[in-house]
Amino acid sequence: MKNILETVKKDFTLDPQNWDNMRKLGHQMIDDMMNYLENISKEPVWRKIPDEAKYFLDQDIPKQPQEIEEIYDEFKQFILPYNKGNIHPRFFAWVQGTGTPFGMLAEMLAAGMNPNTGIGEHAAMYVDRQVVEWCKQMMNYPKAASGILLSGASMANVTALTVARNHQLKKNVRKEGLKTMTGQMLIYCSTETHSCLQKAAEVLGLGTDAIRKISVDEKYKINISELTQAIEKDMAAGNMPFCIVANAGTVNTGAIDPLDELIAVSKKYNLWLHVDGAFGALAKLVPEYAAPLKGIEQADSVAFDLHKWMYMPYEIGCVLIKNAEAHRNAFSVTPNYLMQEKRGLAGGPDAVNNYGLELSRGFKALKVWMCLKENGLEKYIELIRQNIAQAFYFGELVKMENDLELITPVTMNIVCYRYKKEEYNNEELNNLNKEILIQLQEQGIASPSSTILGNKFAIRLAITNHRTKKSDLELLIKETKKIGNKLSENWQ
Repeated sequence: MKNILETVKKDFTLDPQNWDNMRKLGHQMIDDMMNYLENISKEPVWRKIPDEAKYFLDQDIPKQPQEIEEIYDEFKQFILPYNKGNIHPRFFAWVQGTGTPFGMLAEMLAAGMNPNTGIGEHAAMYVDRQVVEWCKQMMNYPKAASGILLSGASMANVTALTVARNHQLKKNVRKEGLKTMTGQMLIYCSTETHSCLQKAAEVLGLGTDAIRKISVDEKYKINISELTQAIEKDMAAGNMPFCIVANAGTVNTGAIDPLDELIAVSKKYNLWLHVDGAFGALAKLVPEYAAPLKGIEQADSVAFDLHKWMYMPYEIGCVLIKNAEAHRNAFSVTPNYLMQEKRGLAGGPDAVNNYGLELSRGFKALKVWMCLKENGLEKYIELIRQNIAQAFYFGELVKMENDLELITPVTMNIVCYRYKKEEYNNEELNNLNKEILIQLQEQGIASPSSTILGNKFAIRLAITNHRTKKSDLELLIKETKKIGNKLSENWQ
């Protein structure tokens, strides 16, 4: 310790020596990014990363300072041109959001303030709490319910299932673990449920054997009769069914499980009903989808993402839980160094870390707060409605083409289709469509993703994009046919 005191002769800081230079560069960054966003539709959706950029981004850690202007030039040369593309109007892969210019500025403000939004008496805690209240209002959850903002639906699902496990077991699982169980705790879901459920079961110590995957019908919705049979069989075998996970918009097709029937099953067998509504739960706001999604209001918990169908910058998800006491009991712990007081900095709202795993939390609520104020909820409802209408429009365009096939009916915002030729068998069509998909991406035309439905390789669109226009969908039809026709001339 004495050596440290002797060798440190001056005060160091990471603040700039020249604030004017930093300010000037900051203004340039904002101008550049605004131009980038304004003109994004003129750019390729995706560019292959050149070896030069990969080599540059594989260099060892820098040991000496570098001029900030030079660093920014490197960003513009090696990083910005090779973005994923999800902000582009013709990005349809997976289910990913687009962000907004004002959301980008909100993130800058949040980073500048840089509070830890986990504990304490400061404004960010109240913004976080208000945004959670707004999320309850969107899902028509009671004010007494609890909720927490997280990185996304995967963490939201893990959080909800942790609460469900602890509450349904009726034992002190936090102290004793699962060692007192005589049978297996079981979760029920359809075969279309997202893979994050598997990770949740593993993290919770239940293992993948604890997941009972129930088959789906021709509309990719869970089979209720098979579900009830599985529950009764497991109960008779001495196991403990404790949770049903319902889908409000499956990733493959956008299917909505029959929530009213699942509510009845959960009540009959005293099971926790959780809704994975990563993107589809927000369709509840659209009048045409209010009825099939109204059951969310009776579920014990729901998970959804605001960076998908609320178009917020990454990352921001939410979980709402009806039983606030069960939620807090699953995570609350207060060591001496985290004690809350009635006054001072250690006062404030109930610490957020009492409701989840994270203690360190960024100010992710600010972008939601600012963007909802900028646009109002009604505008978001119209945008979600527009995306759904665009999916139905694209489905109709596919059905009008003899050399395209709609693989499943459009039910919400997801469309699965493929190029076809009568002379090719299914395996040949699968390989052909895989190549069409890759060429659509490599040529920078559009970025759909893929899935397999009934042994058919499908080109899959998920439209959660506020920049998409009908002309983008028409172009995709045209280019799919163009690439398919060219490839089929010499396809083996």
